[in-house]
Amino acid sequence: MYSRFKGLGLFLIVAGLVFVGVSGYTYLKTQEGARSLQAFSAAQDVKLSYDEQGQLTDRGTVEGAQAIMSLLTKDWGYTVNAGELNPNDPVVNTASEYMYQMATIAFHTLNGTQKVTLTQPAEYNGKTYAAGTYDVPVAGRYWSQFNRLDPLDGKAREQAWTGTAHALIAELGVGSVTASALQIGLGVAAIAFLLGLVLIVAGAGLVWAARPATATAAERVRAAAPAAA
Repeated sequence: MYSRFKGLGLFLIVAGLVFVGVSGYTYLKTQEGARSLQAFSAAQDVKLSYDEQGQLTDRGTVEGAQAIMSLLTKDWGYTVNAGELNPNDPVVNTASEYMYQMATIAFHTLNGTQKVTLTQPAEYNGKTYAAGTYDVPVAGRYWSQFNRLDPLDGKAREQAWTGTAHALIAELGVGSVTASALQIGLGVAAIAFLLGLVLIVAGAGLVWAARPATATAAERVRAAAPAAA
């Protein structure tokens, strides 16, 4: 019976060591990814703006940053990790910073006004537009929310939601997902390490608990007494 428990205990110990190894490998790979993301962020040198009190600002005002944060947290439903917004490290390199920068681009696009010039009169849906320059507010509309057939909306959409705006938002989105994936990688490494540690302790404990009992000297004397009598 002891040999069976010993075999099971040794198996648990080996399994635990495997999990510890997986933990170490995952941690190393996660750190490699983190260093690469950090180098990429540093090369781009995109930074957030803070005031002397460490508050986020946009175009010099705290109110502007608060409006952007409202878009990010309320309209988009993103949970910002305040610990990732560090005024001493303003380079955009964490998930929350990537998402905030994405919201910044979207906010100014959504709240901008585009000048649309018609070189000749145009008619749409029973309305005639004279040739000239018009101010067309974006009014919080995303690309798909414009009427592309309207002579003003169609041009305003292309001027507001340019290829550059879409590309920057896409790039920042990739950065945010990458940063989040790296955090998950660290979590997986921690879980694997703890599981491995539990298995090692459980295996060693099983081997120790199931070992054959060794009689003490006093017990051997008491056991021999009847025989001697």
